[in-house]
Amino acid sequence: MDEEANPDYDTLMKQFHAPASLFALPMAWLLALAASAQQMPRENMDPRVTELWEPKPKKITSAPVAQPAPSDAVMLFDGKNVSEWTHLKGEPARWDVRDGAMTVVKGTGDIKTKRTFADVQLHIEWRAPAVIESEGQGRGNSGIFLQERYELQVLDSYESVTYANGQAGAIYKQSMPLVNATSKPGEWNSYDIVFTAPRFSEQGRLITPAYLTVLHNGVVIQNHTQVWGPTEYKGLPLYVEHGKAGIQLQDHGNPVSYRNIWIRDL
Repeated sequence: MDEEANPDYDTLMKQFHAPASLFALPMAWLLALAASAQQMPRENMDPRVTELWEPKPKKITSAPVAQPAPSDAVMLFDGKNVSEWTHLKGEPARWDVRDGAMTVVKGTGDIKTKRTFADVQLHIEWRAPAVIESEGQGRGNSGIFLQERYELQVLDSYESVTYANGQAGAIYKQSMPLVNATSKPGEWNSYDIVFTAPRFSEQGRLITPAYLTVLHNGVVIQNHTQVWGPTEYKGLPLYVEHGKAGIQLQDHGNPVSYRNIWIRDL
């Protein structure tokens, strides 16, 4: 291809950091733009290529919804123990449990549910540390991975500055939240999530993508939003056939806490 049809990554970076009007275009357009870049191994890609900084979701005030589990829900964490959870490699989860919450212990790794799921309704409450350290992605960072692949970002986004598709409530590096409903550091947030899993053909081809609807502190921030594939730090999302999988919580090195986690199969 000629240079115009196959831009280098410096050119692509400029396009991704273009004025806000660009980002009103569908995500599919952005993916097509990025796909036109020179092919290279994912590990060599600049992670900034998939950062969207504008427009910034409007900051609003809201309050967490402490939703009790319905009778047909599976209680994944009731504040007492992590018996429903395991380390990714099958070892016991080593996060700290006290005062009705479980908190990330830095360096112990991500944890996931022992049970596996497809379409679900998930309620989860989380809290960024009250003591503010660092900025951007280093501030109260964790994440909730549906089917161990599709991350809904957890982050102290109350006043911190980061890329819009990486702040709290974003489908990481894909879709920014409609508004920023994040509570103050040290205060609880709630996510109410409806997840529709992707469908694949017998040959492993994608039939329908995943979708996410999310209420953050009772406010809709993702409205039946299409998920473009597994959420990646570097490179573009690409669906690979899979079946049921667990709910995964991320150890990103910050002492983020979780409580009142329940789930319903849909």
